[in-house]
Amino acid sequence: MYPTVGQRQSLAGTFGCARVVYNDALTMRKAAWKTDRSRIPTGVLAKSVITDAKKTDARSWLGSVSVDALQSSIRDLDTAYRNFFDSLSGKRAGRPVSLPRFKSRKDNRQSLRFSRNGFRIRGNGKLNLARIGDVRVKWSRALPADPSSVTIVLDPSGRYFASFVVDIEPDHLAELDTEVGIDLGLTTYAVMSDGTVIDNPRFLRKAEKKLKAAQRALSRKAKGSRNRAKARRKVARAHARVADTRLDWLHKQTTGLIRENQAIYLEDLNVRGLARTRLAKSVHDAGWSTFRRLLTEKAARYGRHVGIIGRYEPTSQVCSTCEVLDGPKPLSIRTWTCGACGTSHDRDLNAARNILAAGRADRLNACGGPVGPGVAIPRRARPVETGTHRNAGRTGRKPRVAGAAGIPVLQRGEDVTRR
Repeated sequence: MYPTVGQRQSLAGTFGCARVVYNDALTMRKAAWKTDRSRIPTGVLAKSVITDAKKTDARSWLGSVSVDALQSSIRDLDTAYRNFFDSLSGKRAGRPVSLPRFKSRKDNRQSLRFSRNGFRIRGNGKLNLARIGDVRVKWSRALPADPSSVTIVLDPSGRYFASFVVDIEPDHLAELDTEVGIDLGLTTYAVMSDGTVIDNPRFLRKAEKKLKAAQRALSRKAKGSRNRAKARRKVARAHARVADTRLDWLHKQTTGLIRENQAIYLEDLNVRGLARTRLAKSVHDAGWSTFRRLLTEKAARYGRHVGIIGRYEPTSQVCSTCEVLDGPKPLSIRTWTCGACGTSHDRDLNAARNILAAGRADRLNACGGPVGPGVAIPRRARPVETGTHRNAGRTGRKPRVAGAAGIPVLQRGEDVTRR
C-alpha cells in the first residue's frame, strides 16, 4: 500500500485507537476475573470500551476513527483468550499459548483489521478504508474470491501491507509416481534421495557487512533525535530486504518440489534446541521451519503428501543398502563405509535415502513391501506382536533397535535362536 501523508496520519490514529480499545478491554477482563472469576460478554465489553467511552472526555477521540476497526480489536482479544484456553485444554496443537498481553505504541509492528463492512475494492484498483479513503495499492495477485476481511500492517521499515482473507478451493495437480526424501543441513541446504543438492544461499551472512555498518551508524545517533529515527528505519529496511529475499527463495524451492514430486518426506528437526547453540545464527538464517510450513501448505492445496519422520530415527547411522545399524558418528565424518556390506556412503545422501524409506513405510503401512530406497526386500517380513515382551528388562534381554523403515536390527552378541 502507498498511502498519502494525510492517509498515513489517519492510519496512525486508527492504529492508536484500536490499541487503546484492546488494552481497555483486556484491563476489564483481567479485573473481572480477579474479582469474582467472571467473564464479561463481548457485547457488554464493546459497549463499555467503545460506545460509552466515546461519550467521555478521556476517550472522545475514539469517534474520529472507524468503529469497525475498534470492534475488530475486541474480536481479536476474544480470539487470543480462546487460543489460550484451547492451549490449556489440549484442543490447540503446537506450542503453548500465553495469556493476552497489552499492546504498546512502541511496538515495531502495528496492525488493525477491517471486516466486510469497513472496506471495499474500487473498480480502479484502489482500496477504500472507512474514515481513511481510497488508498493506492500495488496488487501482488488477483483475488480469487470476495474477501471477508483485510488486515493493514505497518512493518518496522515503514512499509504498509494489506492482507486479505479469502476462501479458495484446492487446485490438485496431476498425480506423479515420484517421491523424494530430503535431508536438511547447513553446509548444503538440502540433499535429496535422488542425489540432487541445493546449496545454502546464506542470505544473512552475505548481508552482515551492510547490516553491521547500518547498526553502528544507529548506535552513534542521539536517542530521541530524528536522525536516530532515520537510522532505525535504515536498519529495518536492511533486515527486511534479507527476510524478503529468503522468503522469495523458499517459495521458489518449495513450489518446484511440490510440482515435481507426489510425496516429500522430511525429518522432524529440533529447531528450537539448535537455536540455543553456537549455530543459532546459521539455523535462523536457514529458515527450516518456514521451509517445512510452506511445503505443508502447498501440499494441502495441490494434492501432494508431506510426511514427517521422527527426530530420533537413526538416519545417519543406518546403511541405506543393507539396513544395518553402524553406530553414531561425529559431524566431522561426511563419508563412511558400511562394515557389513562395504558400501561407501555420503552422510547426507545416505540420510536422505533413509528418510525416504522411513516415510514410505509410515505412509504405505505395507508389511514387507519394497519401501527401501531402490532396494526390494526379497522376503516378506514377519509381523512383530506388541505387548508380548513385558519381561524383557527382567530377563536381561536388550531391546531391539529400529533400523531404517522400522526394521529391527540385532544387537552385537545377541543370540539369533532366541528370536
